[in-house]
Amino acid sequence: MSLAPQHLLDALHAVIPDAGLSRQVLPETLLELWLIPPNLPTEKMDDEVIRRIWNETPYWIFCWASGLSMAQWLLAEPERVRGKTVLDFGAGSGVVAIAAKLAGAARVIACDIDQVSLAACRENALLNGVELEYLDDLYALQGQVDVLLAADVLYDQSNRFFLDEFLRFGHEVWVADSRVKNFSHAKYVKEGERSASTWPDLDEAHEFRNVSFYRTI
Repeated sequence: MSLAPQHLLDALHAVIPDAGLSRQVLPETLLELWLIPPNLPTEKMDDEVIRRIWNETPYWIFCWASGLSMAQWLLAEPERVRGKTVLDFGAGSGVVAIAAKLAGAARVIACDIDQVSLAACRENALLNGVELEYLDDLYALQGQVDVLLAADVLYDQSNRFFLDEFLRFGHEVWVADSRVKNFSHAKYVKEGERSASTWPDLDEAHEFRNVSFYRTI
């Protein structure tokens, strides 16, 4: 079994001391990611660690339900991205970007403002034998991509403005989300739902396991 990349462990330990990372195969896929083990001993965390988790959440240590669902969808319907230029916004662990590349996308850009997340994307791309491009600022993108994908980015109300911004950067936009209720936007239509859980399983409420897919009209 290969050892977790030390630079990712160092970044993780800055937030959650003594936590580890392990190679995990995602449900209903052959994708592997470096993720936090499911037996994280939360009962031993002191208040300072919990504060850091809330304020400096290392999103890349989980594969969130909407990201997993979107990755499964891309692998099941590769024609959505085959031969196209794709951008994965808020890439986190890189699961959607990796799935897009495995589905046959010609070029895939993993975009995230967090440098540690981009480092995790690089390591996870290596695990899966794919090459990605990396971008830490959406507004530095030159031109438009064929398909812009965004999973699990609307949980924060302050991120909702990106629904309009995405229209500038992608000819076609797909958004996957399990937390926004009463989604309404004149430029997007709901295309359906898929079921998935965050991995490792956080034992989230059932309502957060229903992932809705929206695309631009």
